[in-house]
Amino acid sequence: MFTGIVEEIGQVYSFSNTGDKARLVIRAKRVLEGVCLGDSISIDGVCQTVIEFGSDTFAVDTLAESLKKTTLGSLKPGSSVNLERALRPDSRMGGHFVQGHIACTVRIRELKTTGNNVYLAVEVPEDQLRYCVPEGSIALDGISLTIAHISGSLVSANIIPATLRATSLGFKKSGDLMNLETDILGRYVERLLLFAAGKQSQGLSFEKLRELGY
Repeated sequence: MFTGIVEEIGQVYSFSNTGDKARLVIRAKRVLEGVCLGDSISIDGVCQTVIEFGSDTFAVDTLAESLKKTTLGSLKPGSSVNLERALRPDSRMGGHFVQGHIACTVRIRELKTTGNNVYLAVEVPEDQLRYCVPEGSIALDGISLTIAHISGSLVSANIIPATLRATSLGFKKSGDLMNLETDILGRYVERLLLFAAGKQSQGLSFEKLRELGY
C-alpha cells in the first residue's frame, strides 16, 4: 500500500527484457534508506518487489503482465521514474490509498502552464471513467492527484508547482502515456452494490415464486 506522495525521482540504470519478464535496475537514494530484500517500492505507480540492492541502486523483476499493462515496458536507461516506499503504519497519510495495481495506461491530451498553475488532462477509457469523480482522488504514475474537472472522457487535474518539481511530471509532454490507478474505495462500493443487487434478485423472482407453487 502507498499514498501517492512521491519520495524521489529515480533514474533507470539498466533494463533487460527477456520476453516473459524484465530486469529493471533503478538509481535512487532516499528509497534505499533501510531497504531490505522483498520490500515493495512503487515505480511510476507500479508496485514492485526489491530482489537486489546496492549503495545507490535497486533491482526488480517486472513480469509480463506488468510489461503489457503499464509503461514499465517502454522504459530505457536514463528514463526518470517516480519512486515511493510502501506505507508504514506510523506514517502520515498525505495522499490517498494507492495499491500500486495499475488499471491501464492513459494518454496525456493536454499539459499546459498558466502562471503558477499546471493543468494536466488525460483521456480515460469508459470502463475506468465511472470511478472518477470531481474532487475525488486519482493516481497517475504513482502521483496522488485531485480531480478538478471531468469533460467527456477527459479527466483534468490542477498540479501545484511543488508536485511538478518533486515528480517526473516536469519531463512529460502531450501524447505521453501514464499509468492509471483509480480510487479503490469506488471500486469496492461498486462491487458491494452489484453483489447486493444480485443477492436481492435471487431472493425473489417470478421463477422462484413458481418453484414455491405461487
